[in-house]
Amino acid sequence: MMLGVWSLLLLWGLMTPCQGLLETVGTLARIDKDELGKAIQNSLVGGPILQNVLGTVTSVNHGILGSGGLLGGGGLLSNGGVFGVVGKLSGLKIEELTLPKVSLRLLPGFGVQLNLHTKVGLHGSGPLGGLLQLEVEVNVSSRVGLGVSSRGTPILVLKSCSTLLGHISLLSGLLPAPLFGIVEQTVFKMLPGLLCPVVDSVLGVVNELLSCALSLVPLGALGSVEFSLATLPLISNQYIELDINPIIKSAAGDIIDFPKPPAPVKVPPKEDHTSQVTVPLYLFNTVFGLLQTNGALNIDITSKQVPNNVPLTTTDLAALVPEALGKLPPGQQLMLSLRVKEVPSVILQNKKATVSIPADIYVLSYVPKGTPEALFELNGVITLNAQLTPSATKLHISLSLERLNVKLASSFAHAFDASRLEEWLSDVIRAAYVPKLNVDLDVGIPLPKVLNVNFANAVLEIIENAIVLTVKS
Repeated sequence: MMLGVWSLLLLWGLMTPCQGLLETVGTLARIDKDELGKAIQNSLVGGPILQNVLGTVTSVNHGILGSGGLLGGGGLLSNGGVFGVVGKLSGLKIEELTLPKVSLRLLPGFGVQLNLHTKVGLHGSGPLGGLLQLEVEVNVSSRVGLGVSSRGTPILVLKSCSTLLGHISLLSGLLPAPLFGIVEQTVFKMLPGLLCPVVDSVLGVVNELLSCALSLVPLGALGSVEFSLATLPLISNQYIELDINPIIKSAAGDIIDFPKPPAPVKVPPKEDHTSQVTVPLYLFNTVFGLLQTNGALNIDITSKQVPNNVPLTTTDLAALVPEALGKLPPGQQLMLSLRVKEVPSVILQNKKATVSIPADIYVLSYVPKGTPEALFELNGVITLNAQLTPSATKLHISLSLERLNVKLASSFAHAFDASRLEEWLSDVIRAAYVPKLNVDLDVGIPLPKVLNVNFANAVLEIIENAIVLTVKS
């Protein structure tokens, strides 16, 4: 397993960051280094990672201060002189560990330079009696590689770690000057083995957050989206880039493959201290394709589904196209049967999102508990404006009718100019059909969850064949 990880790390190190073209139809996530720093800092707050470090560093029976050590009972300098008091020095324990200050630097072609600056509080019994309290400034310096785990998720791997001791302060107790250097050497020798595991634990928490980006997201009754890495992770000096491939599955578990854009998406550059996710047109097409396949875009509209100010009787129809009624009496109820037999098309361009739904509209006379009687059939195109709003987990879609175009397909009475019905039909569709669509679209477009970056307050930009969400770190 580790061989596979390191092989991927080696391959990744030879790659260069994306130059602005998203060649695949995937979701492109660019996570700013500030977000990585926040994730690391948050992993240290309130968790068990720092608590696990507290405990014994050394005692009189271990290490260079022990009975068999350099200064122990049989040691080189143990008999007589000032160093004889070392036998009275009891075990040092880490009683306090200040919340580390995190600093990091992204290393293009390698990974991350991660530094944790902290203060370690050591307590023990002094060689001259009484409580001995020391405070040591420590900088933990580590190099971390970015690659792909055996599960196919982004992973940070610790490659090297070292500690650099800063100022050592004696807060209480007595410690002869010659012993101070010995204690300093002991602490220097022991702390890497205690503090470098902190880095490994932190990376474990962050890797869990990274793995959440590649998960199965439900699409209600429509199916699900499974995110996976399309390419190896890339890194620049400001951000980590993940090209995430959305795999769409129907409710039955079948992979859905709708037509993809013919040209790559031109992704705009990312500003410093911002994170960015690009949502491709493909995801929009797929959601509407699933709605069409499931029959969710079809509807039968009667007078019960429209308000009183939207008439749906033969009397109202006669005022518009009397030749279409034949011998039907006035005052009889109508039913509109709308059927969508082709996948709607979504257009993302010119800072606007538009949905075009081709529909066959059947107008029938309707008698409750009776058999509807067809009057005529229309071929229509329903054009809707899409208002897009991001939340923490998905991109919400709310539709409003822009226009309706219809032409007569067939009539059981006389031919007529169908354009005279467009305003009336628009009122019906606006009142009954658009609200239904918005309920069905409540599933939204799922966003990958990377390092808990919240895109709820992101700036949304509509570009050619994609949506770009940008949030400040």
